[in-house]
Amino acid sequence: MGAVLAKPKRKRKAPINVGPDSNGIVMTPEEFDRADFNEGYCYELIHGVLIVSPIPSEAEADPNEELGHLLRTYRDSHPEGKALDITLFERFVHLEGSRRRADRVIWAGFGRMPKPSETPSIIVEFVSKSKRDRERDYEIKRDEYQEIDVQEYWIIDRFEKTMTVHLRVDGQFRKKVIRANQTYRTPLLPGFELPLARLFEVANRWKDEDA
Repeated sequence: MGAVLAKPKRKRKAPINVGPDSNGIVMTPEEFDRADFNEGYCYELIHGVLIVSPIPSEAEADPNEELGHLLRTYRDSHPEGKALDITLFERFVHLEGSRRRADRVIWAGFGRMPKPSETPSIIVEFVSKSKRDRERDYEIKRDEYQEIDVQEYWIIDRFEKTMTVHLRVDGQFRKKVIRANQTYRTPLLPGFELPLARLFEVANRWKDEDA
């Protein structure tokens, strides 16, 4: 009987170290997924190009935390709260050839823990003031998220005091604008109520350099 030769082990590629100086380099999604990111910055892969940007301001991060608190309170205390599977802040959304960093993602109605790369039911963005950032949140990300199975896309704008909701209807997004004095409800989270003014009150506690 001949000797059985062991198959050579595949060499695992080392993670790529990236930081602010890496902005603009070309990467594959696989390289991005295994990259070692320097802390203190936000990273995205857009059509194969690495984009490095500052972390969100306190006036963005604090209302995001408040939204997370409202969602988890709903999950833990509302009779229908089990509709919310999980919500996380600042996670990557997997797109074809890209990795978008979303301010908040929500998985609802799965009845289980989702996989990290699984498309969220709801994606939330908190708008920054710059024209480039506003265009990205209101137009570019809207089009990208419409291409994948996102059911709702929320754009929370503390400057305009509105929340723009894009709801999937027959495979396409339809827009609905919620004003600061209104409360938003979604069939994806039965019984959940989002009083928009509460988020803006939290944002207003901070002296924001963008404001």
